[in-house]
Amino acid sequence: MRLLTWSDQGVSGPAPSHHGARPAGDLGPIRRLLAQPGHQYRQICLLSTKAGLARTRTLAKTLEAEVEVVELPVEDPSDYAQLHRALRGRLPALAGVGPLDVLLSAGTPQAQTLWVILVQAGLLQARMLQVIPPAFVPRPHRSPVRVVSLDLEGFPEIRALRAEVGRLRQEADLAERHLLGDSEVLRTLRRRIARVGPSPLPVLVLGETGTGKELVARAVHAASERGGPFIAESCGALADSVLESELFGHEAGAFTGAVTRRRGLFELAQGGTLFLDEIGELSSRMQVALLRVLEEGVVRRVGGEVPVPVVVRVIAATHRDLEALVEAGRFRADLYYRLHGASLVVPPLRERLEDLPLLVRHFLGRNARRLEPNQEAWRLLLRYPWPGNVRELRAEVARWSVFAQDVVGPDDLAPAIRAAKAPKPKSVAPVGPLVAEVAALEAQLVARALAQAGGNLSLTARTLEIDRNTLKRKLRAYGLGGPNRHRRTAR
Repeated sequence: MRLLTWSDQGVSGPAPSHHGARPAGDLGPIRRLLAQPGHQYRQICLLSTKAGLARTRTLAKTLEAEVEVVELPVEDPSDYAQLHRALRGRLPALAGVGPLDVLLSAGTPQAQTLWVILVQAGLLQARMLQVIPPAFVPRPHRSPVRVVSLDLEGFPEIRALRAEVGRLRQEADLAERHLLGDSEVLRTLRRRIARVGPSPLPVLVLGETGTGKELVARAVHAASERGGPFIAESCGALADSVLESELFGHEAGAFTGAVTRRRGLFELAQGGTLFLDEIGELSSRMQVALLRVLEEGVVRRVGGEVPVPVVVRVIAATHRDLEALVEAGRFRADLYYRLHGASLVVPPLRERLEDLPLLVRHFLGRNARRLEPNQEAWRLLLRYPWPGNVRELRAEVARWSVFAQDVVGPDDLAPAIRAAKAPKPKSVAPVGPLVAEVAALEAQLVARALAQAGGNLSLTARTLEIDRNTLKRKLRAYGLGGPNRHRRTAR
């Protein structure tokens, strides 16, 4: 059990005029709370301003618990705005893991009121406690400690309105800063990000190489209101020993070259988001190590013995079919389900070609020269399938600043774009039996969905809203090949 409270020891130096003298023998609400049966805490977090820091540390030494003293940048603790700014980004770290009590009886009246607002609005999951001053506790009395519970009719409505306003603001922010485009598939993705962001769920981002999975992860972090940093790491770029040290840190002397202790990315991302790209490349040993951290909420540095608590949201991304890897025994099912709290599928560029002009002009805006594709160049750009997605488009636009003059023509485009063939016009065939026509149409839809998903069976099944085994049967029935034919390989 953890206790979160402002210090009740006042400030060093002259006391403010509104502070009255504490009666003799009154230990203050914190120690009165701890003296009551059933109110012993394993961890206590004491909040303090700079002016009260010395007294708070003195109080901490008298408490029989693991005490953390946190100084907040508040000059005037009676200013609601200052209090809210100081607390809002730190709430996940201050709350910690497990059951939490918040003491309302310490701190300024404004600080006490803010606790009530945060708890009632669902921004802080805690039980609120009030310690009645000795002068107001009749004798005999069962306990001077009361659990504060408010059931105000307006709170749910206020919470719903605030959530709706926040969601709309997040969608607008995503459109401006993170995910460019106005296609329906991208608007749907932005709406999902705005809803997933404020939740505590881990997120799995799926999509082809070059679609912008890290941008999606950053957008989720921006929508989460987490005060900690966003840190990214690629799981496929490092050997196991190096990745283990990067993620979990190491103690001095843990291995050759470990001269000093080093915190890992989980610790550095405390209170924020850790983005693990290429999660499908993790070895079996690293899958076990990551699963232990996600389940226990603690890390152990390489060569260390003391567990370090971490409060971090993990966002994982991959271009692989993780469900297929689970079925093949190459990815742990328990880790997959732990990571798959919410999934976000990033559409390939070929599915949102209406966003191409906006993306091209955005990338052109980064160059000092003013360039513009002509009509024939636009025609070629719009018929190209863009297998490398947005990453390929960005590289192509960067080439123009070297090879093109003021106008980008067909000769300035990459050979692969110039060589792309236009789709052949469909001929009108005579109508056949209904069963055969329906089967032919279904085969075309399955083939298109499979191509859109890049051969990923799980994405294809979700797109068609059918079971994966049903999809396999249809692939065999229509001669579209089995799973092994379409399973994607790593880069």
